[in-house]
Amino acid sequence: MSKKRCILFLVLAISISFINPASAHSPKVEQALTLLVEGNQRYRQGLNNPDLTAERREALVAGQRPFAVIIGCSDSRVPPEHVFDQGLGDLFVIRLAGNVVDDLAIGSVEYAVAELAVPLVVVLGHTDCGAVKAAVRSTSDDSSLSPGLTAIVRQLEPAMEKVMQETTENGKSIYEDVADANVKEVMERLVLQSAIIEDAVQDGDLAIVGAKHHADGKIIFFP
Repeated sequence: MSKKRCILFLVLAISISFINPASAHSPKVEQALTLLVEGNQRYRQGLNNPDLTAERREALVAGQRPFAVIIGCSDSRVPPEHVFDQGLGDLFVIRLAGNVVDDLAIGSVEYAVAELAVPLVVVLGHTDCGAVKAAVRSTSDDSSLSPGLTAIVRQLEPAMEKVMQETTENGKSIYEDVADANVKEVMERLVLQSAIIEDAVQDGDLAIVGAKHHADGKIIFFP
Protein backbone atom coordinates (compact mmCIF):
# COMPACT_ATOMS: atom_id res chain seq x y z
CA MET A 1 0.00 0.00 0.00
CA SER A 2 1.39 3.44 -0.96
CA LYS A 3 2.26 6.02 1.67
CA LYS A 4 -0.37 8.42 0.31
CA ARG A 5 -3.08 5.78 0.49
CA CYS A 6 -2.08 4.96 4.05
CA ILE A 7 -2.46 8.64 4.96
CA LEU A 8 -5.95 8.75 3.45
CA PHE A 9 -6.98 5.73 5.50
CA LEU A 10 -5.57 7.44 8.60
CA VAL A 11 -7.62 10.59 7.93
CA LEU A 12 -10.76 8.50 7.55
CA ALA A 13 -10.00 6.53 10.70
CA ILE A 14 -9.55 9.73 12.68
CA SER A 15 -12.91 11.11 11.54
CA ILE A 16 -14.64 7.81 12.29
CA SER A 17 -13.22 7.86 15.81
CA PHE A 18 -15.45 10.82 16.64
CA ILE A 19 -18.53 8.62 16.59
CA ASN A 20 -17.46 7.81 20.13
CA PRO A 21 -15.73 10.77 21.82
CA ALA A 22 -13.95 8.41 24.18
CA SER A 23 -12.03 6.97 21.23
CA ALA A 24 -10.83 10.35 19.92
CA HIS A 25 -7.35 10.62 18.46
CA SER A 26 -5.82 12.40 21.45
CA PRO A 27 -6.95 14.27 24.58
CA LYS A 28 -6.30 17.61 22.86
CA VAL A 29 -8.39 16.61 19.85
CA GLU A 30 -11.18 15.27 22.05
CA GLN A 31 -11.20 18.47 24.11
CA ALA A 32 -11.29 20.67 21.00
CA LEU A 33 -14.15 18.72 19.48
CA THR A 34 -16.09 18.84 22.75
CA LEU A 35 -15.73 22.62 22.89
CA LEU A 36 -17.14 22.90 19.37
CA VAL A 37 -20.05 20.54 20.01
CA GLU A 38 -20.99 22.27 23.26
CA GLY A 39 -20.66 25.68 21.64
CA ASN A 40 -22.99 24.69 18.81
CA GLN A 41 -25.53 23.45 21.36
CA ARG A 42 -25.45 26.85 23.10
CA TYR A 43 -25.86 28.61 19.75
CA ARG A 44 -28.93 26.57 18.88
CA GLN A 45 -30.45 27.31 22.28
CA GLY A 46 -29.78 31.03 22.00
CA LEU A 47 -27.45 30.88 24.99
CA ASN A 48 -24.29 31.89 23.22
CA ASN A 49 -22.07 34.33 25.06
CA PRO A 50 -18.61 34.43 23.45
CA ASP A 51 -15.76 36.21 25.19
CA LEU A 52 -15.37 39.52 23.32
CA THR A 53 -14.33 41.55 26.34
CA ALA A 54 -11.61 44.16 26.58
CA GLU A 55 -9.82 41.89 29.03
CA ARG A 56 -9.75 39.13 26.44
CA ARG A 57 -8.38 41.50 23.80
CA GLU A 58 -5.64 42.57 26.16
CA ALA A 59 -4.75 38.97 26.99
CA LEU A 60 -4.38 38.16 23.29
CA VAL A 61 -1.88 40.93 22.63
CA ALA A 62 0.90 38.64 23.77
CA GLY A 63 -0.11 35.94 21.27
CA GLN A 64 -2.86 33.62 20.13
CA ARG A 65 -3.53 29.96 20.86
CA PRO A 66 -6.64 28.88 18.93
CA PHE A 67 -7.80 25.33 19.61
CA ALA A 68 -9.21 24.58 16.15
CA VAL A 69 -8.94 25.57 12.51
CA ILE A 70 -12.27 25.96 10.73
CA ILE A 71 -12.30 25.82 6.93
CA GLY A 72 -15.69 27.21 6.05
CA CYS A 73 -17.75 28.75 3.28
CA SER A 74 -17.99 32.52 2.87
CA ASP A 75 -21.79 32.27 3.19
CA SER A 76 -22.97 35.03 5.54
CA ARG A 77 -25.38 32.61 7.25
CA VAL A 78 -22.63 30.36 8.62
CA PRO A 79 -20.05 32.42 10.54
CA PRO A 80 -17.94 29.84 12.42
CA GLU A 81 -17.33 31.95 15.53
CA HIS A 82 -21.09 32.35 15.99
CA VAL A 83 -22.32 28.85 15.13
CA PHE A 84 -19.69 27.35 17.45
CA ASP A 85 -20.16 30.11 20.07
CA GLN A 86 -16.47 30.91 20.41
CA GLY A 87 -14.76 34.13 21.37
CA LEU A 88 -11.66 36.07 20.46
CA GLY A 89 -8.60 33.90 19.95
CA ASP A 90 -10.49 30.58 20.00
CA LEU A 91 -10.75 29.69 16.30
CA PHE A 92 -8.41 30.08 13.33
CA VAL A 93 -10.90 30.62 10.51
CA ILE A 94 -10.35 30.28 6.76
CA ARG A 95 -13.34 31.04 4.55
CA LEU A 96 -13.76 30.73 0.78
CA ALA A 97 -16.95 30.21 -1.20
CA GLY A 98 -17.81 26.52 -1.24
CA ASN A 99 -15.34 25.89 1.61
CA VAL A 100 -12.69 25.09 -0.99
CA VAL A 101 -8.94 25.32 -0.43
CA ASP A 102 -6.34 26.82 -2.73
CA ASP A 103 -2.60 27.18 -2.07
CA LEU A 104 -3.19 30.25 0.11
CA ALA A 105 -5.78 28.48 2.23
CA ILE A 106 -3.57 25.42 2.64
CA GLY A 107 -0.68 27.68 3.62
CA SER A 108 -2.89 29.27 6.25
CA VAL A 109 -3.68 25.84 7.70
CA GLU A 110 0.01 25.00 7.67
CA TYR A 111 0.75 28.15 9.67
CA ALA A 112 -1.87 27.24 12.27
CA VAL A 113 -0.53 23.69 12.55
CA ALA A 114 3.20 24.45 12.50
CA GLU A 115 3.31 27.77 14.38
CA LEU A 116 0.25 27.65 16.64
CA ALA A 117 0.12 23.88 17.31
CA VAL A 118 -3.59 23.66 16.55
CA PRO A 119 -4.66 20.00 17.06
CA LEU A 120 -7.92 19.98 15.07
CA VAL A 121 -8.96 21.02 11.57
CA VAL A 122 -12.68 21.04 10.76
CA VAL A 123 -13.82 21.28 7.14
CA LEU A 124 -17.28 22.81 7.54
CA GLY A 125 -19.82 22.59 4.74
CA HIS A 126 -23.43 23.68 4.92
CA THR A 127 -26.82 23.00 3.40
CA ASP A 128 -28.16 25.10 0.53
CA CYS A 129 -24.67 26.23 -0.52
CA GLY A 130 -24.88 28.79 -3.31
CA ALA A 131 -21.35 28.09 -4.53
CA VAL A 132 -22.13 24.39 -4.90
CA LYS A 133 -25.36 25.14 -6.76
CA ALA A 134 -23.56 27.49 -9.14
CA ALA A 135 -20.83 24.94 -9.76
CA VAL A 136 -23.28 22.11 -10.47
CA ARG A 137 -25.06 24.32 -13.00
CA SER A 138 -21.83 25.41 -14.68
CA THR A 139 -18.50 23.98 -15.82
CA SER A 140 -14.97 25.33 -15.61
CA ASP A 141 -14.96 25.87 -19.40
CA ASP A 142 -18.07 28.05 -19.24
CA SER A 143 -16.99 31.22 -21.05
CA SER A 144 -19.50 33.30 -19.08
CA LEU A 145 -17.63 32.72 -15.82
CA SER A 146 -14.99 35.12 -14.54
CA PRO A 147 -11.51 33.74 -13.82
CA GLY A 148 -12.25 33.82 -10.10
CA LEU A 149 -15.52 31.92 -10.39
CA THR A 150 -13.89 29.46 -12.77
CA ALA A 151 -11.27 28.73 -10.10
CA ILE A 152 -13.99 27.94 -7.55
CA VAL A 153 -15.84 25.66 -9.98
CA ARG A 154 -12.62 23.79 -10.74
CA GLN A 155 -12.08 23.18 -7.04
CA LEU A 156 -15.60 21.72 -6.78
CA GLU A 157 -15.45 19.60 -9.93
CA PRO A 158 -13.88 16.48 -8.32
CA ALA A 159 -16.80 16.28 -5.87
CA MET A 160 -19.32 16.91 -8.66
CA GLU A 161 -17.82 14.21 -10.88
CA LYS A 162 -17.86 11.68 -8.05
CA VAL A 163 -21.52 12.36 -7.24
CA MET A 164 -22.62 12.35 -10.88
CA GLN A 165 -21.01 8.96 -11.37
CA GLU A 166 -22.89 7.51 -8.41
CA THR A 167 -26.41 8.86 -8.94
CA THR A 168 -28.89 9.63 -11.67
CA GLU A 169 -31.22 11.68 -9.48
CA ASN A 170 -31.92 15.35 -10.08
CA GLY A 171 -32.85 18.15 -7.73
CA LYS A 172 -31.83 19.34 -4.31
CA SER A 173 -30.31 16.05 -3.20
CA ILE A 174 -27.64 16.42 -5.86
CA TYR A 175 -26.52 19.73 -4.38
CA GLU A 176 -26.35 18.29 -0.87
CA ASP A 177 -24.49 15.19 -2.07
CA VAL A 178 -21.94 17.38 -3.85
CA ALA A 179 -21.56 19.56 -0.74
CA ASP A 180 -20.86 16.45 1.35
CA ALA A 181 -18.47 14.99 -1.22
CA ASN A 182 -16.63 18.30 -1.40
CA VAL A 183 -16.00 18.30 2.36
CA LYS A 184 -14.37 14.89 2.02
CA GLU A 185 -12.36 16.01 -1.02
CA VAL A 186 -11.01 18.99 0.90
CA MET A 187 -10.06 16.76 3.83
CA GLU A 188 -8.05 14.54 1.49
CA ARG A 189 -6.51 17.49 -0.36
CA LEU A 190 -5.14 18.98 2.84
CA VAL A 191 -3.11 15.84 3.50
CA LEU A 192 -2.11 15.10 -0.08
CA GLN A 193 -0.93 18.63 -0.89
CA SER A 194 0.87 19.54 2.33
CA ALA A 195 3.83 17.75 3.87
CA ILE A 196 3.38 19.82 7.03
CA ILE A 197 -0.21 18.69 7.49
CA GLU A 198 0.60 15.12 6.47
CA ASP A 199 3.43 14.88 8.99
CA ALA A 200 1.26 16.30 11.78
CA VAL A 201 -1.44 13.71 11.07
CA GLN A 202 1.14 10.93 10.94
CA ASP A 203 2.67 12.03 14.24
CA GLY A 204 -0.72 12.10 15.95
CA ASP A 205 -0.55 15.85 16.55
CA LEU A 206 -3.43 16.71 14.23
CA ALA A 207 -6.87 15.36 13.33
CA ILE A 208 -8.94 16.43 10.34
CA VAL A 209 -12.72 16.03 10.48
CA GLY A 210 -15.64 16.98 8.28
CA ALA A 211 -18.89 18.58 9.41
CA LYS A 212 -22.02 20.16 7.96
CA HIS A 213 -24.13 23.06 9.19
CA HIS A 214 -27.89 22.57 8.73
CA ALA A 215 -30.69 25.11 8.39
CA ASP A 216 -31.76 24.64 12.02
CA GLY A 217 -28.28 25.62 13.18
CA LYS A 218 -27.17 22.12 14.10
CA ILE A 219 -23.72 21.04 13.04
CA ILE A 220 -23.34 17.33 12.37
CA PHE A 221 -19.86 15.84 12.27
CA PHE A 222 -19.27 13.27 9.55
CA PRO A 223 -19.02 9.62 10.56
